[in-house]
Amino acid sequence: MKLSGTDPMDAATPTVLPDPAALRLTGALPEWNPEGDDTLVVLAIREETADVKTFVLAQKDPCVFRYQPGQFLTLDLDIGGESVNRCYTIASAPTRPHTLAITVKRVPGGPVSNHLHDHVTVGSTLRAIGPMGEFSCFTQGTPTPASKYLFLSGGSGITPLMSMARTFHDLGALRDTVFVHAARSPADIIFREELELMARNQPGTFRFAPICEADNPRAPWHGLRGRISLGVLEHVAPDYREREIFVCGPAPFMKAVREMLKGAGFDMARHHEESFDFAELARAEPELAAEVVSAELLQAIPEALEVPVTTYTIEFAKLKRSIECRSDMFVLDAARRAGVRLPSSCSKGLCGTCKSKLVSGTVDMKHGGGIRQREIDAGMALLCCSKPTSDLIVDR
Repeated sequence: MKLSGTDPMDAATPTVLPDPAALRLTGALPEWNPEGDDTLVVLAIREETADVKTFVLAQKDPCVFRYQPGQFLTLDLDIGGESVNRCYTIASAPTRPHTLAITVKRVPGGPVSNHLHDHVTVGSTLRAIGPMGEFSCFTQGTPTPASKYLFLSGGSGITPLMSMARTFHDLGALRDTVFVHAARSPADIIFREELELMARNQPGTFRFAPICEADNPRAPWHGLRGRISLGVLEHVAPDYREREIFVCGPAPFMKAVREMLKGAGFDMARHHEESFDFAELARAEPELAAEVVSAELLQAIPEALEVPVTTYTIEFAKLKRSIECRSDMFVLDAARRAGVRLPSSCSKGLCGTCKSKLVSGTVDMKHGGGIRQREIDAGMALLCCSKPTSDLIVDR
């Protein structure tokens, strides 16, 4: 006898919910728009080495990510009640557009890397903008006019070059590529097994040549030893002068490679580098500018062009400091000259690290994508690319 109410057979049938992973593969998906929703969910965390983790990210609502291999994201993190922005290169490949991955090395005393390693778990959410950056073997979707590449990376500077290598591998693009990676020990070689697999999958066109400074305590190293040198390059890529060279790593590493290549007479127009340490790049830029243009010449330029120049007062509320800034100077540059230390990275309006709230006043800002329109509407500005058009009070 059938009882009134719900059919027992219906009650026994479980409700099947759609698999979020499967949803990402069905139908045409929209592109990620951080202006509309900048929140990414951590789908997976992978232990690469003892102090390096990869965080796989996706939007809650399925979407696809479009970017060039080698570009970066800027994370907007809340750490201890303070908003902190940091840039991380995308390590994944755009050929797998349903997720993004960043690979982060724990830095002793580093507030952001330690926060990510210690507090971010699967299911955590991160705010991000991007992708941004011009360091890529692709330009506007077109490969550079090169048939041979040499990738040189040190430490976690491997990430943009890994994105490029993964892209070529996925596309079946048989580019003659030599990938040299410098690590402290065999245990510190990031992505080692995957790169070795790529080499097996692309015999004759892809060679992986790691170089280690020391043995692993439990596994002696029988490969290249020491640091990247001209002798190493002549051994692994004797035709390196014919190759397009991409370099990424700590600032001393990149400086050593740059000087080595210059000394060998390499055509530096074919040398491309990415700053592993954005802060180091930012500190260097004012010094380079001072070497090229004197302060007297900078003051004379507006007069020669008959451009009126006004000096404004910039007050940093939290620091309790006030400085003067000319209308033809970026606020960040004026702060540096006055000895005011502010967070900054790329100094090109890209990364968002110097983003600050304007309590009052107006600026002329020409940014490169490191700030959202809704943030501009809320009174935020990037100090590295903002010139004052009035007196300012900055919430810093």
